[in-house]
Amino acid sequence: MPLVELVIILVVVGVVLWLINSFIPMQATIKRILNAVVIIIVILWILSVFGIIDNLDTIRIGN
Repeated sequence: MPLVELVIILVVVGVVLWLINSFIPMQATIKRILNAVVIIIVILWILSVFGIIDNLDTIRIGN
């Protein structure tokens, strides 16, 4: 994946998260949880893109 695409995706995710945090009324606790989940997913995705962790398709949750 080219670096430009990676940066564009990160900017889009950041803007969407900012829009959700700014304009959708939620409790602060829910906002913190949402931010943490999005950040964890983005970090895992970036690690997968750079090949630091193997393909995320092999990770199974549940049965």
